[in-house]
This record gives sequence, C-alpha cells and structure tokens, in this order.
Amino acid sequence: MDAQGRGQAGDIDPADQWVLNPRTGEYELQLTPFVPQSAVPSPRRTAPGSRTTTPVAPGRGVPPPRRRRGAPEEPLPGRRGRRPVKKQSKAKKALAWTGGTMAVVLIAVAGGGYLYIRHLNGNITALSDDGASTGGFQTDKAINILLIGTDKRTGEGNTKYGDAGSVGHADTTILLHVSKDRTNATALSIPRDLIVDVPDCPTTQEDGSTKVIPGTDDVRFNTSLGQDGRTPSCTVRTVTELTGIQADNFMVADFNAVKTLTSAVGGVEVCLAKDIDDADSHLKLSKGTHTISGEQALAFVRTRHSVGFGGDLSRIGLQQQFLSALMRKLKSNDTLTNPAKMLKLAEAGTKALTVDSQLDSIGKLKDLGLELGKLNVKNLTFTTVPVVDNPAEKVKATVVLNDSTAPTVFDMIKNDVSFTEVKKKAEASKDAAAAQAAARLKGTKSAASDIRVRILNGGAPAGSAQGELEYLQNEEGVLKSENAGNTEVKQAKTTLEYAPDQADQARRLADLMGLPGTAMKPGKSVINSQGLPAITLILGKDFKGAGVSLTAATKAPEGVQQSTADKVECAK
Repeated sequence: MDAQGRGQAGDIDPADQWVLNPRTGEYELQLTPFVPQSAVPSPRRTAPGSRTTTPVAPGRGVPPPRRRRGAPEEPLPGRRGRRPVKKQSKAKKALAWTGGTMAVVLIAVAGGGYLYIRHLNGNITALSDDGASTGGFQTDKAINILLIGTDKRTGEGNTKYGDAGSVGHADTTILLHVSKDRTNATALSIPRDLIVDVPDCPTTQEDGSTKVIPGTDDVRFNTSLGQDGRTPSCTVRTVTELTGIQADNFMVADFNAVKTLTSAVGGVEVCLAKDIDDADSHLKLSKGTHTISGEQALAFVRTRHSVGFGGDLSRIGLQQQFLSALMRKLKSNDTLTNPAKMLKLAEAGTKALTVDSQLDSIGKLKDLGLELGKLNVKNLTFTTVPVVDNPAEKVKATVVLNDSTAPTVFDMIKNDVSFTEVKKKAEASKDAAAAQAAARLKGTKSAASDIRVRILNGGAPAGSAQGELEYLQNEEGVLKSENAGNTEVKQAKTTLEYAPDQADQARRLADLMGLPGTAMKPGKSVINSQGLPAITLILGKDFKGAGVSLTAATKAPEGVQQSTADKVECAK
C-alpha cells in the first residue's frame, strides 16, 4: 500500500518515504504533501530562474540534480557514459541489544538529510546521569554501557505483564563492556534479586533541583531504580559499587521496546529443547526453532517458570539466548542492506529508548553504533554475575555474590580481558612483551625473611603502604620491610624495582603479593633507613588492598556461566 492509501499522515511508514535515485544509486527521502510540515517537511524543488519553490508532485520521479557551472554534462538516455561512483555510506550499520524488558538500537541513518535526523532526535527521551557515569564513551577507550529494562507498565496491551503498581524497577540489567580494540565484548547480566548496597544518590528532580536519595544496605538490586524516587543514575552508581566498573552511558527501555524492535527486524529465530506452555508469561511454543516477534517475543523473554529451575537466573539464560539471536539477525545482510528495515529500526529504536544526557541525539547514537558495529558475534560473550543462594534465608528467594569467583569476573572486565579463546590466541601471537615480562618471574626465589624492601604509596588509597607493610610482616614473614611514605608523582600501576643481584628477593615478593611480570622493573637498589640496600615497592592506583593479588585473570573461573552470540542454543 502506498503512502496516500494509508489515509492519515501519522500512519505513513517512514520506510515508504525513501526512494532509489537511479542516477546516484542512493536512497533519498521523498515525503508527500500529506506529511505535516511541522514534522518532516516535503522536499521542494526550485523552478528554473526563480527563487520560489514548488512541491514535488506525488508520483514524480526524483528530480535530476542541478549541474554546477563548468561541470561536464550528464550523458543523455541511451548514450554510453561513465556510471556515477557509488559512495559507501558511513552510516549503514545498525546494532540492537535487548534483554527481557530492555532493548537498544543504535542506528546510523543512511543518506537522507537533516530534516529526518531532526525528526529522529525528537523521538529520543533523555535523563540526567547526575554525575554517576564517566561523562560518555570515547572512541579510543574501552566502552561500558549499562542497559536497563524496567517492569513499568506503559503503552497499550501491557497490563498482563509486570506489577500493576510498579514505578519501574531494574527488572533486567546488563553491563555491556566493549574492548578498547573493539575485537571482543562481554555482556554481564546482573540478577534482579541479588542482594546489594545501594549508595546515596544525588538525583535531578523535575524542577531542575538536586535531591540526595539516601542509600540502603542489603536490598534487592532491582530497587536501585524506581524505589524512593531513584532514577537510572542511581542504578549506575549501584553497579559501580558492586563491580568497581563505572558505566560511560546508560539506556533504559520498557516492555514495548522488545515488541517494536523485534517487529522492525522481521522477527528473530529462537530454539526450544522442549514444549513450553507458560500461563504466567503467556508463551506457548512447541519444541524446535521458531521466528518470534512482537507480543510473542516479549512473552519469550518474560518466561521463567517453564525453563531451567523456574527462577530469575533461568530467565536470564533465556534472555541471553534471545539477545544472541537478535544480534545475529541485525548483523545479517538481510537487515544491514535493507533500507526499509533500517528506517523502521531508526523509528522504533529512538522511540523505545530513554538514554542519558550524553546520548541525547541520533548523531551520538550513530557514533556509538559504529563502534559496536565493529564487533564479531563470535567474540561477544554473555555471562552472569556469579552468585549463590542467600544463606540468611530458609526459603530461597534472593542471591548473594559468590565471593570466590565474582571478583575475578569483575577484574577481567575492568582489565579489558576477553572471555573468548579467539581473542586470547590473537594476543598470545603478537604480545612478545608479555612473554618477556613473564620471564622475569622465573628463577630462584629467596626466603621471605631475606627480603629487604621499602614500601611507598604512589597512588593507592591513603594508608595502603602501612596496611601492606603490616600484612607482609605479620602474614608473610617479610620482617626487613619499612614504610617509606608517599611518592611525589602518582602512578597507575604498582611497580617493584630491584638491582640484578636482588632479583631473587624481587621474585619472592612478587610471588607473595601476586604481582604480574609487568610490575617487575629491573633497575637499581636504594638505601633503606638502616643504610642497607633494598628493593622498592611502589603501590599504584591499581593496588586493591593488603594481601590481594594484582595478577589479572586470563580466563573465567571454573563454573562461570558463559556463551557466545554466534552459537545457537536451545532453551531447556
């Protein structure tokens, strides 16, 4: 059906307003007079010899471009001529992410003009980050985006989902980390029933004033949003408190996002290992593969009682499978080379999202989308914060951090370490410097009692040098050690400098502290307070506390759930 046949201007599909210009090979925006001028004005053409403009008549072809003075004439129809060079659009990539009630589309709009961009900008809703984020992603650094899905009932047809009076809690939350070199990414799901401490949250009010919403300890993670007037910036602060990772930006969506975005791409394919008939989520599907969209897609990501152990952790697995399928669909040529789908995604994505004030334009979303578009799905790993049942509960309803594995997962993300073998093999083949650093740890090691070391604070929290001194003396037997105060210059990394004849002492101290080879700094010795030669330990900003290892993990701990977006997995 053409645009005129739709009747009302508001019913026009934006994808129908783009036509192929046979002269340039590009899709160009051509709006009919039925579109309100205040929204997206129709293109107009200039009559020869006049400054006045006249509307392009409906049904006409794209008018030929005016020839600049001195430019060669275009060949007439039927004549052989040089075919116009087809420019590659920088913006024909789209990437969408959605998890449960959360969805994200990052769109670069091809070709078509300032007016349509302005129209898309008008679709975007933005909220203040209240200083909780880094201030926005950067193209030369690793990227951390917090994706939040709420259980708030908005829009028509959503009354059967979520809690009737919900203010919109953090029902589904994923911290998306994209590596600095864009070769890999990790999507970390945070269970809504995880017990956390919510910090004090400075929050911008509707009148522009700021109110500090008091924090609270030992509560469900999902109360970091909505409860007591908390906004997404408070969820960002809670994630930083939990993981030590500060998000660059946040994005929020509700139930409608899943429905509109999956419909825009023509549905995604999912797989079930068994029949599902879930009265709570209203999902009814048989065993096998299915293409789902709209209401059915929302039911799929809301299902929990019919999969796994029937809890929220089982639903997270289902959501990650759905995200992988959506990622594969969006990276396929079926989507990226289809202008109609791209425009539907642009419309659906900008309307479905609430973003922070650093992402409040289609241009900024486009830039982020181009960065994410560099990813290969085989190097996108989905994992979940490692947790165990809350030991304080007789009836298990909440979970707490698994202290033996969660810190390693957080450290891998903070240190930009890939969860995928592909990336690690690439690193191993090109990183000769790392091999050389590792070699510094090999060789004889002195006894702890023979180590003579001066400890300085070069950027660690106040009191760190004294704390490490007490730990080494009381726990490890390094008695010939002293606190030498603070350095004048702060440094990011902890270092251990030693002379060649002190290498055995340095290797033992590195072993006791869990220092990586990169922290070893062959150099010269210093004289301690007793006039004797000593090695120098400078605690940098990366120092994590007395007795805490500084060696970054190179792989996820045993038992940590993970999957990659390139693999099709069937929900059980």
